[in-house]
Amino acid sequence: MSLRQYQELKQSQRLSPLQMQMIKLIELNSLELEDRIKQEVEENPALETSDSDASNDVGDEVGANEDDFLSQDDIILGDYLSEDDIPDYRLNESSKKNEPNFVEINYSDEQSLHESLLAQIYLLNLDKRKQIIAEYIVGNLDENGYLLRDLHAISDDLLFQQHIEVTPLQMEDVLYEIQDLDPIGVGARDLQECLILQLERREQTPTVILAKEILSNYFDEFSSKHYDKIIRQLNISQDELRDVVDEIISLNPKPGNALGSNMETAMNNITPDFIVESYNGEINIYLNNSNIPILKVNRNFSEMLQGYEQNKDGMSSDDKQAVLFMKQKIDSAKWFIDAIKQRQNTLQRTMEAIVSIQYDFFLTEDETQLKPMILKDVAERTGFDISTISRVSNSKYVQTNTGVYPLKFFFSEAMQTNDGEDISSREIKAILKESIDNEKSDKPLTDEQLTHILNQKGYLIARRTVAKYREQLNILVARLRKKI
Repeated sequence: MSLRQYQELKQSQRLSPLQMQMIKLIELNSLELEDRIKQEVEENPALETSDSDASNDVGDEVGANEDDFLSQDDIILGDYLSEDDIPDYRLNESSKKNEPNFVEINYSDEQSLHESLLAQIYLLNLDKRKQIIAEYIVGNLDENGYLLRDLHAISDDLLFQQHIEVTPLQMEDVLYEIQDLDPIGVGARDLQECLILQLERREQTPTVILAKEILSNYFDEFSSKHYDKIIRQLNISQDELRDVVDEIISLNPKPGNALGSNMETAMNNITPDFIVESYNGEINIYLNNSNIPILKVNRNFSEMLQGYEQNKDGMSSDDKQAVLFMKQKIDSAKWFIDAIKQRQNTLQRTMEAIVSIQYDFFLTEDETQLKPMILKDVAERTGFDISTISRVSNSKYVQTNTGVYPLKFFFSEAMQTNDGEDISSREIKAILKESIDNEKSDKPLTDEQLTHILNQKGYLIARRTVAKYREQLNILVARLRKKI
């Protein structure tokens, strides 16, 4: 056996505790942030809010950067003491007279899809690791109940954000647990899987069994309505196929909507993270900090450390351990406070960039005024990474003069008209849906006919793009929409 030496070049990224805190906090909406702050205050005795014990209503100044934090062997306490009796960090900086009034949005008794699934997950008695994975998967479901993100990507996110290493195969096992929940069909990765999941939960009649076989092995033929080929391949009658079609048509292609995850219901069950007011051609942007307290470092810790400082030479081993404990808790409090500062700054700058791009919409709230906008556009304006913009945009909402919108609402792809003008893909989808809603049931419009309609209206779009948008709207092909 011989030993060999070899060189290996490896690139890795190390994030500071402050960066890790900030990344996690950015993903939270205002209600989740409020809960996270309460949790941190409960767990860290060095951190408190302005409504803590009256004797501790003033904290030490925080703002030291990472290089100021002391090592375990460096028992120099001066950096942890402050003569300034001012709160460390005020989230509610704006004066009361300038603060907007957030609309009180009452929570209805009806649960959202996300809330319902989480409640069911807690009843499964999963171990802690699987429960975190399940919660993360549920958080990645779209409003229709589909999991459109790749399991590898979710696995990478879990490793990066939760420090949980899980293979896509292990994640798939947890996904199967979610797919057993209600509404039936939730957690599917595409329409085919969604329909099959629903058939699995039905009484296994000959028609249901045949429908599962057709969807499993002849989905493309069925979607394209090539019925003759299916009849020949399976040696079945037209009546049997007609029964299968009726069975499949009765399924729900958007199971998430069954629990009020549509736009109207969602808007009745959320608290906005931003408010954008427009008046007389002026737009004002605010963060919703109404329930977020003032945070500061506990003054008792400073006073205790000052006592140790005065008796530094006579410190015992236990005293040094106590000092180290207090220093670690103060460092943690500083990191948390600074992370929230950065979170608020990141959210504010992101919202300002979105409003800048969609300025005409926020003035008029006319959807036709929405411009094409992707994550990269906002990233370039703010200087943040695309991944940061994605985290800010996920599960955040903005209240305007007339309604509440998810931030994702403002993002769309760009298309062009015959005149070379950029228009939003949302506008294309709206025309597609309107055209299909008004089509004759016995003569549904094909993708080619829909393309012709759009081209006549001046939109330069290819048939394959029309097919992609139709699929994103979860609308079946013309042959499958036709009434037999």
